[in-house]
Amino acid sequence: QVQLVESGGGLVQPGGSLRLSCAASGFTFSRSFMSWYRQAPEKERELVADIASVIGVTNYADSVKGRFTISRDNAKNTVYLQMNSLKPEDTAVYYCSAQVGLRAYWGQGTQVTVSS
Repeated sequence: QVQLVESGGGLVQPGGSLRLSCAASGFTFSRSFMSWYRQAPEKERELVADIASVIGVTNYADSVKGRFTISRDNAKNTVYLQMNSLKPEDTAVYYCSAQVGLRAYWGQGTQVTVSS
């Protein structure tokens, strides 16, 4: 079955960096559209970034453009989110998502806390 396992979250000071990873299994990763979302307390889940399957075209939320980079390694079935210049407002649970056919699958999430 489809599995998405996020890792790499944690506590970081403002201005710091983190790299999130999402290890995928149970589907053809190289052909799947992958995304990172986040959900802060009492807020709706929002798209952070996504990356197309083959050509690897990327898209970012305005709030993270220039600071975050999404990438994928199809040989390792893994998608990454490099987060630089982190701000307190980036604090949220970050979720990996895979579009497999007509269905979206989600990981369990990883907590990112940006605080001094």
